[in-house]
Amino acid sequence: MLYTELIRLWDEAVQAVDSRDWQGALSKLSEITEPTSRTLFVSACVYLALGQLEPAIKALDQAIAKDERLAVGFFQRAGVHMLAGRLEEAMSDCIWAQQHMRGNSVIDYRQLGLRYKLHGWQVLYNAAAVHCRMGLWDKAINLLEGASQEKGGGRGGALEAALESVSRREVLAPLLVPEGEVFRPRKQDVEQLQQRDFLGKAKVISSIIPNDDFGGFEPLRLQKPGYYEPKVDGAQDSRYMRLRGTYMARSPGELTVPAGGVVFLFSEGGRDGLATVFFDGKRGLLPMSMLEPVDVTSLKGKKKTRSVPNGIPLPPGLKPPTRPKARPSPAAPQPVSPSLGSPPAYTSHPPSTTSTPPPEYPSVVDSPTEQGPGSSQGEDGGSVMVKVHFSYTLALSVPVDTPYSELQERIARKVGQPASHLRLRHRQHGSQVLKPLDGGAGLRALLEGAETSRATLWCQAEDPLLGRTILYQVVALYDYSAQGPEDLEFSEGDTIDILSEVNEEWLEGHTGGSIGIFPRCFAYCDSEGTGSSASGGT
Repeated sequence: MLYTELIRLWDEAVQAVDSRDWQGALSKLSEITEPTSRTLFVSACVYLALGQLEPAIKALDQAIAKDERLAVGFFQRAGVHMLAGRLEEAMSDCIWAQQHMRGNSVIDYRQLGLRYKLHGWQVLYNAAAVHCRMGLWDKAINLLEGASQEKGGGRGGALEAALESVSRREVLAPLLVPEGEVFRPRKQDVEQLQQRDFLGKAKVISSIIPNDDFGGFEPLRLQKPGYYEPKVDGAQDSRYMRLRGTYMARSPGELTVPAGGVVFLFSEGGRDGLATVFFDGKRGLLPMSMLEPVDVTSLKGKKKTRSVPNGIPLPPGLKPPTRPKARPSPAAPQPVSPSLGSPPAYTSHPPSTTSTPPPEYPSVVDSPTEQGPGSSQGEDGGSVMVKVHFSYTLALSVPVDTPYSELQERIARKVGQPASHLRLRHRQHGSQVLKPLDGGAGLRALLEGAETSRATLWCQAEDPLLGRTILYQVVALYDYSAQGPEDLEFSEGDTIDILSEVNEEWLEGHTGGSIGIFPRCFAYCDSEGTGSSASGGT
């Protein structure tokens, strides 16, 4: 059943209750195929107003079944049970109503649409009325005296009059929700049932048809998808430009565009030699000196795979060359490379503080008893908890004076790889580039400078780059999937070691233990990691 249909029938039933049209209210309520606890409470109140006790009890049973914490439902059913002579059921409902008061002296149901406040003394009053009918006058007096101690208003001398009646052995009448007070739908929901004209009526202001006298409109023209491109006469030169090289934004308003990216030139001669362009749906500034004209018609005439790019460059059109042979070179230092009962009762065990590794891997948490010889605590520095990122994450307790080779051996035993094939790297504060540890001195500096006795390392299993010189490093702009066995696959943000420049469009690089070639336009130089060239090795 649609929610709007439920609200409409519910509101019409409430309007019938306000006009005391009980049969009309029942007719509207019977059309609700999926009643809620509040609509069922309305049905029970209508049946009670008609004097039909059994249907009222049945409707209250269904309402309580849908909302087991509805204290006013138990309170109302207790009064109806008393009128029907079911004293045991009435006493049970009084007990449940008091329990669902949850220690509150009053519950205001106006937020739920019922203009009624249920007080704790009213529940005790009904319980005393049940005891009167059972002939237990002393218990009734005790309950009334207890009710007089309850907080909350609305008594108006009712308890004093009840005590006098009980002392004269007169049976008390049960308290009920006043007739006509029912749950009502939210005003905002009812108002939204009516259709609204947000646009209003169309009014012609001007027409492009001469002498139209506002008698009609020009038919709508189809709009091309994409971002706005100003219209240019065919006699003018092409407004599409190609970027000669990768440009990284250096100030607000500038765009980052890879080499070969095609942009639309909006205006020239801006400040500081910058031109306003559109690229990938964005408007920004690029240096005019880096732009060259491009024949966009020839681009669009080719097959779709070579159409104007949408932000990610296309692979080079030239066939990938074969991988160049390795050329020996002198070794040098390695540069950077990247890379409700109670809710607590449901928790039967405390949450684990470490993640569980895959079953095929060894344990990832190193205990002091597993440390190799010579890994005892340093006398001056204590231990540092080192988190190592491999195929999974492992944690090691490492003394500050641990040699680099010993830490490498411990990690190798954990990950099941030869120590000579592991490269340990770290990330400096404020940088995204991973740098290799500079032997024992670098490791000790890292451990001594660790904040809160915690440090993080990255470990990669790879063969040493024997005799290969790393010219510089670049950072991947986009993900690149290998198109052949000689290609290097990487993800956006990876740092790649450049081993050679194959040609103008292809580079040979190394990352993640793999060596291969990739398009130059998929990466850019990171000035932080290109200080000097170095050779591979750990």
